[in-house]
Amino acid sequence: MDGGVADEATRTSTSAPLARRLAGPAAVVLAAGVGLATLALVDPNQAGHYPTCPFFWLTGLYCPGCGSLRALHDLTRLDVAAAWGMNPLLVVALPFLVASWIAWTRRSVTGAHRRLAHPAWIWAVLALVLAFWVARNIPALAPWLAP
Repeated sequence: MDGGVADEATRTSTSAPLARRLAGPAAVVLAAGVGLATLALVDPNQAGHYPTCPFFWLTGLYCPGCGSLRALHDLTRLDVAAAWGMNPLLVVALPFLVASWIAWTRRSVTGAHRRLAHPAWIWAVLALVLAFWVARNIPALAPWLAP
């Protein structure tokens, strides 16, 4: 009776059919695959194919995501150096995103509970993104960060 709530949640999550438990991770990998296939076929370096970043359009400054479409396009061509030149933060973040998806899929299969990240990690990631955002807009500081 001590872990009744946790045991009930685990029982509920593992009693659902496997296909239903994997629906979320499967939908994400399907959407990512379609998006990457589109980026592989439709070059974002050619004007008119994709919309301009709204933040860049409004301010003339780069956001942390600017260059991500071009970086992903370069990665579909296995050109890591070109992807790094477009958005190094994305290149560094992708392995963590893939690992998170794998952990989510594993939890969906096993019914394990999700562990929340320690708040210090969340603040550290936020600080990293903000520092990247500022640094890529100061050409004297880090001109190689601009896409």
